[in-house]
Amino acid sequence: NFMPIKVPSTLPAVQTLENENIFIMEESRALHQDIRPLKVAVLNLMPTKITTETQLIRLLSNTPLQVELTLLKTAMHTPKHTSAEHMNAFYKSFDEIKDEKFDGLVITGAPVEDIDFEDVDYWPEMKAVMDWSKTHVFSTLHICWAAQAGLYHHFGVPKYRLPKKLSGIYEHRVLEPKRPLMRGFDEVFLAPQSRHTEVRAEDIKKHSELCILADSLMAGVYIVATEDARMYFITGHSEYDHDTLDAEYRRDKGKGLNPEIPYNYYPDNDPNRRPPNRWRGHAHLLFSNWLGNVYQKTPFNLNDLK
Repeated sequence: NFMPIKVPSTLPAVQTLENENIFIMEESRALHQDIRPLKVAVLNLMPTKITTETQLIRLLSNTPLQVELTLLKTAMHTPKHTSAEHMNAFYKSFDEIKDEKFDGLVITGAPVEDIDFEDVDYWPEMKAVMDWSKTHVFSTLHICWAAQAGLYHHFGVPKYRLPKKLSGIYEHRVLEPKRPLMRGFDEVFLAPQSRHTEVRAEDIKKHSELCILADSLMAGVYIVATEDARMYFITGHSEYDHDTLDAEYRRDKGKGLNPEIPYNYYPDNDPNRRPPNRWRGHAHLLFSNWLGNVYQKTPFNLNDLK
């Protein structure tokens, strides 16, 4: 596996991914490739920062395209689960990069679904990033909570509380096979879901500029795109490792929340057995299609981006 992604060599993800035999491109090698790297920023709102970095870098690295990665943090919120040293060494604040333009932006999920958007401590900053992305980013991928936040902020689409947590591996179906993001997808594919809230198709269909690309009979709306493909909203977590839902289940159990066993996840529904990763191919396809489409459509000179 080659990995034409430029990240600091001391980032913890590098060691993990090199152990998986994924090749990290050194700065000097990158300079000799006569192509412009895609500039991609990740606003990482997940509590487990290093795990999420590793998951996303693994997917962003699996194409022949060179990617230059910038990790972003919110100024308002100090993470509880990641050291200040790690955040200071590898993350930039929005203020530091807001005059730059990017080919792509990924905004991750966040454990704030039970709170109204306006009551999230970094909501003003989140809104600023989302507004900025319309003029400074060619294409933005909003994941899980960020998908709900983006649909709400840009289009007024509300989120609804589910009667119980949606957690597990669900069958999804492609609704728009001709869209570039869905190229090569199986007609029916698996993807992890992990959320307490949902957006509904009837609210999305009120907006002519939005299109539902994939959904699930059990888990509802999965991928929404704007007609110009500048924004994607993905309600699930294709980037999750085989054991991420397991860790969430054990965490919730430990908190006395009495969670249900994640659906269609453990062999024979037995939490003592190792869950296999059955969605990895789809995750790689999703991210490589996104990057490939960005590469085809983004201006060569990012200053020309409007």
